[in-house]
Amino acid sequence: MGGRFTDALGREHAIASPPRRIVSLVPSVTETLFELGLADSVAGVTDFCVHPAATAEKPRVGGTKNPTLEKIVALAPDLVLANKEENRRRDVERLEASGIPVFVTYARSVRQAVDEIDTLGHITGTSEVAARIVTAIEERWRAARQRRPETLPRVAALIWKHPYMAVGPDTFANDLIEQCCGQNAFGDRERRYPRIDEADLEAAQPDVVLLPTEPYEFDIRDAVELRSLDMPAARSARVHVVEGELLSWYGPRMGRALELFSGLFAAD
Repeated sequence: MGGRFTDALGREHAIASPPRRIVSLVPSVTETLFELGLADSVAGVTDFCVHPAATAEKPRVGGTKNPTLEKIVALAPDLVLANKEENRRRDVERLEASGIPVFVTYARSVRQAVDEIDTLGHITGTSEVAARIVTAIEERWRAARQRRPETLPRVAALIWKHPYMAVGPDTFANDLIEQCCGQNAFGDRERRYPRIDEADLEAAQPDVVLLPTEPYEFDIRDAVELRSLDMPAARSARVHVVEGELLSWYGPRMGRALELFSGLFAAD
């Protein structure tokens, strides 16, 4: 039991035994911990850790960008789990200065996200459960690849409105789109989440538009609005409001995401 594990910052962590008090600063990691059967080991979570419902019983330590470090220290965790994108480096450094080890994740692809589940399983002594979760995801991943259409549809995935922002390159959502046999309509932009407007959407000519319910809460009214634009997705009624977590959360829900999006992309 135990071992040496390298985090997303390239730092090696020597973990002799499974941690028994874990604070998670990453909503999707929190969900993974519960799926691994570690509910009793989760000592604290962020305000945005809402899945599964049992997280409501856990102490809250603030937001992902502004956690209350004093609360985290008071919970006496033997491990904090953070994310390079969602959490601030200075918070990681301050927690470690307090003597609390922080393992940083940063999955930007389905492969990396699957590997992180495996790593969390080994860190927490739940490798057999993690292996079952990984196997289930990989089965749906293979099925998604088998649904590959002859022509890959161009997919625009929006994450914000006022202004519109889209999924760009070097993001988990971008890779998820590609693994589901779609072509990201804004995957060639320089920014990871480029700002766009309706003219950009029309110029990109997406075959499918995804409107996730988080972080911006898109709804059917937004879909109706975009269906008035001059683009294939509007003409074929392929502007879809989708469960936001499926697009941006990695972890045990990835299997369901692969199945849903590959189905949407393969449809006429």
